[in-house]
Amino acid sequence: MELSEETKGILMLAARDSIQSLFSEKRPPVIDYTYYPDLLKQGFGVFVTIIVDNQLRGCIGYITSSMSLFDTVCDSAIQAASNDPRFFPIAEEELPHVNIEISVLSPLMDITSYDQIQIGQHGLVLEDEYYRAVLLPQVAIENKYDVEQFLTALCEKAGIQPYSWKTDNLNIKVFTASIFSELGSRRRTYEQS
Repeated sequence: MELSEETKGILMLAARDSIQSLFSEKRPPVIDYTYYPDLLKQGFGVFVTIIVDNQLRGCIGYITSSMSLFDTVCDSAIQAASNDPRFFPIAEEELPHVNIEISVLSPLMDITSYDQIQIGQHGLVLEDEYYRAVLLPQVAIENKYDVEQFLTALCEKAGIQPYSWKTDNLNIKVFTASIFSELGSRRRTYEQS
């Protein structure tokens, strides 16, 4: 999916304003859809990643969403800043150092073989009655994973045996993502778990 630079800018400002609303009496942003691209009204899965001083400080989102893209980005930004259980909430003094990355997800696609997974293009979703895990496409690139390592990391994140993908019939789907950040094409050095 291709997003215009205008749409990316609107979504980035919305994410930043949403995070800043946690520290003021301002409400999270709202938008008048009559003045903005139709894409903002459509529901897509979104993940917002927050990096502070080149370290991961939050990453939360939705695989699918019934909210508009704009509202999903706003909510994901607030959740990533305040409710990622792996981290303390973002503190107000960290705001000047916060860098935001947004991943807008395509619909999930079924695969019939692990050979269909393309590193750098596909993210992975593992869903079952008892466990669920998501790895964004950039995780494989940043960690230099091959397909087997990517599948193993997905199983570990789901809390199941790391090599379950070799022996069990797991419900794994793929997706692509439009990924953009405040710093553009910068390289990150953190490991996303």
